[in-house]
Amino acid sequence: MTTELSPDVPAGPLEQARRDYQELAARGLSLDLTRGKPAPEQLDLSNALLGLPGERYTSADGTDLRNYGGLKGLPELRELFAEALQVPAGQLLAAGNSSLELMHDCVVHALLSTLPGAESRWVDQERIAFLCPVPGYDRHFGICERFGIDMIPVPMTDEGPDMDLVERLVAEDPAVKGMWCVPKYSNPTGVTYSDATVARLASMPTAAPDFRVFWDNAYAVHHLTGTPAEIADLLAACVEAGHPDRAFVFGSTSKITMAGAGVAFFGSSPANVEWLLARSAKRSIGPDKINQLRHALLLRDADGLRTHMERHRALLEPKFEAVARILDAELGGTGLAAWTSPEGGYFVTLEVPEGCAKEVVSRAAEAGIVLTPAGATHPHGADPSDAVIRIAPSYPALDELEQAIEGLTVCVRLVGYERQSRRPA
Repeated sequence: MTTELSPDVPAGPLEQARRDYQELAARGLSLDLTRGKPAPEQLDLSNALLGLPGERYTSADGTDLRNYGGLKGLPELRELFAEALQVPAGQLLAAGNSSLELMHDCVVHALLSTLPGAESRWVDQERIAFLCPVPGYDRHFGICERFGIDMIPVPMTDEGPDMDLVERLVAEDPAVKGMWCVPKYSNPTGVTYSDATVARLASMPTAAPDFRVFWDNAYAVHHLTGTPAEIADLLAACVEAGHPDRAFVFGSTSKITMAGAGVAFFGSSPANVEWLLARSAKRSIGPDKINQLRHALLLRDADGLRTHMERHRALLEPKFEAVARILDAELGGTGLAAWTSPEGGYFVTLEVPEGCAKEVVSRAAEAGIVLTPAGATHPHGADPSDAVIRIAPSYPALDELEQAIEGLTVCVRLVGYERQSRRPA
């Protein structure tokens, strides 16, 4: 995805952009595109959860789920999600409602206790660094920032992160202990990692024996087309490459059922699973197994999960189509922007001319359209090119989304044409 400014812009487009912006600001809008939350209509798809499990409180094997225990989570729910997350059910844990919480815990546990294959705790080492594909997920970066972990940006390509750079960095620097990945319909670009990228991540030599790939498969079943993307099985590839402990796999039902009352998953090698269980046992006697039973009864099996996600797609696809239609109609051919056309996930990435993203976001806010802060897609909230804006189409109603995207394009034209008018002759 590239962006080029048109070399010469006559006064007409700039004057029109200023008039359009004045009209936009006068409308008194109050619209929010900041986060990729499910819309109320999507949450309604899972309202049956509120009546489940009824009088039932036992698992398939007769275990009373009202009581303590079961740190691994409900077996039937782990079986249900094993296919989607590409983790054998015996190596998959079902936990609380937040996969981010699991990622945070894994970092904390690695800092404070020795990982399988490690020589020492991370906290005992002089420096710890993570590779961070960019544009990427701000909450990943927030975990690193909280614990003083250095973040090394790695550019994204159409096949995933720049693997030539990744391989060089992990081979040269033993301080590089981890890498964040959203491998399917990446946040925010929508890129799905190629089979070659997955194979290289699994097989590459690393200077740190305890290097881990934090495989946040948040959008494993979140398709926007009738031909879902396929992704290679990282866990299996790591075993085949002789690095069975390399992958930490994460997932959740947060955008499948109810975002605030879902189930999160962790999958990895048997050694990593036992490592996490041993440490989790010090902070919990077991997850909310009644909630896990609710989910198992609602979704039933892998086919039930697919049917449920088709209902989500029916609600989301028109919104993403509207974003694409408006961006093309209002910015196509202007040379002022480029954007992604994701086949799944929750975001569209808009790229504006270098040095313009913050100003576009600011102008939009002044007109009543709140966007994710420019820079949030990069470590420490600092996009060196100040060019990337993340669009989250899921939550607003379709008519509000259309108003917001139309208003955003007005801001892009205004900022872009003003920037061009200030160029030296």
